[in-house]
Amino acid sequence: MRLHRTLALIAGALGALAALTDYRLPTTDNRAIAIAIAREQDHVTALELAQWIRDRKPSLRILDLRNADAFDAYHVPTSERVAIESLASMDFGPHETVVLISDGGTHAGQAWVLLATRGVRNAFFLRGGMSEWIEDVMSPAKSSDLTNYFGGVPRGNARPVDASAIRRRGC
Repeated sequence: MRLHRTLALIAGALGALAALTDYRLPTTDNRAIAIAIAREQDHVTALELAQWIRDRKPSLRILDLRNADAFDAYHVPTSERVAIESLASMDFGPHETVVLISDGGTHAGQAWVLLATRGVRNAFFLRGGMSEWIEDVMSPAKSSDLTNYFGGVPRGNARPVDASAIRRRGC
């Protein structure tokens, strides 16, 4: 009997505390999100991402939203495969730079909006998706330091790059 009274008192106290607490979700700043999209602050190019990886940008987290087969065939070095629906509950540190990758960029762009509404401020998506990475970093028109670093081959020097044959530096 004494235990029931104690539990009832605790439940009553918690109920009173809950009534006094503002439990509303934070509002989304849709205008700020729209401005970021309009100013193209929502994406990163493949060459920018390659530079960040090569320079070992602190707290860089690359999330590949493609299916497991596509990820296993080839992925950007240091990336991790994540199901898009899991982004709703993932934790991100305040100093993390999050880059989202999908096949063509559309899913990654949608995922960026999801993260923006959650308050993740330092998030980007790879503008042209995996095809931009292959074209601009792994198989560009001319060789560059970044192409060499990641083991790519310029288009004019060889047959088209087969993503499954690319050496995975840093994976």
